[in-house]
Amino acid sequence: MKKIISVLSVVLICLTLCACSEVDTGRTKKNNTKTVDDILNEAATDNEKTSAAVSGGKDFIADDLNKEDCDIDLTSMNSTMVYSEVNNMMINPDDYVGKRIKMSGQFSVFGGEERNYFACIIADATACCSQGIEFMLKKERQYPEEYPEIGSEITVIGEFETYFEGDRKYCQLKDALIS
Repeated sequence: MKKIISVLSVVLICLTLCACSEVDTGRTKKNNTKTVDDILNEAATDNEKTSAAVSGGKDFIADDLNKEDCDIDLTSMNSTMVYSEVNNMMINPDDYVGKRIKMSGQFSVFGGEERNYFACIIADATACCSQGIEFMLKKERQYPEEYPEIGSEITVIGEFETYFEGDRKYCQLKDALIS
């Protein structure tokens, strides 16, 4: 009886170990988990498809940002501090209203029902979690001709403000200059 129990125990242990091992069935494993970068890349691809008929960024006019003063210069901070500061802007936006912010990141456009929303997207140190701030240019420009290409690196300076659309509060840099 002890031999049967011992043999069964060994068989169960072997089956348990075999169940945990990877078996190559010739198929590739699919990881359905999307990262923030995957989502941003999809959004950029969608935006590129939307504006494929128009060659955006060819007539982009950069503003001269060298003469501009700012209260918070995110371009001079390391990536961890930038991410922390932008996160704090999203959590406590009223503390930043009226301050001039300078930031660098990727140019992005989100199409709305009534207008386009332009944003500067900043990735954190590990490039896993991105945050962005919308901006409205000081001088009105035609999109996409007079804007940079989607995904290109930009620097923006503008005055931080909040606004409401419906019952939701949003943040943006108004009267912004872009380079």
